[in-house]
Amino acid sequence: MSEFIIEKIEEFANTLLPSMGLELVEVQFRREGHGWVLRLFIDCETGITVDHCADVSREVSDFLDVEDLIEHQYHLEVSSPGLERPLKTVRDYERFVGRKAKIKLRESVDGEKVYVGEIQSVQDESVELVVKEKGVVVLPFEHIRKARLAL
Repeated sequence: MSEFIIEKIEEFANTLLPSMGLELVEVQFRREGHGWVLRLFIDCETGITVDHCADVSREVSDFLDVEDLIEHQYHLEVSSPGLERPLKTVRDYERFVGRKAKIKLRESVDGEKVYVGEIQSVQDESVELVVKEKGVVVLPFEHIRKARLAL
């Protein structure tokens, strides 16, 4: 059921947010210590403000009231993904060329499953990362399990 709710909210947010100059980074819906939490992470080129979060929260709340997708109580949170934001799409990698990233792999590349380095370039099926003492490492997108910007 949670996957269905996440999917519906992603569909709505991906139609709403571009008109507001924003992008959806991630939706989470899970049970935590104080109950269910629906969390949306949003971003834009110029950074996220409290007003952005409030506007998106209002729109998502109205959508959920009309659609009645969630039958139990939950907390809605809208925020920025932070300085170490996840990299999920090819577009994310392209946007952050020149920035440091931490990439965890499903399968080893050159005997390693975790790489930290600067994103040098993005190809159709891979990202090139400049890693200290290893040089340029080519990481196929199909091997990437999780990636995020690093400080």
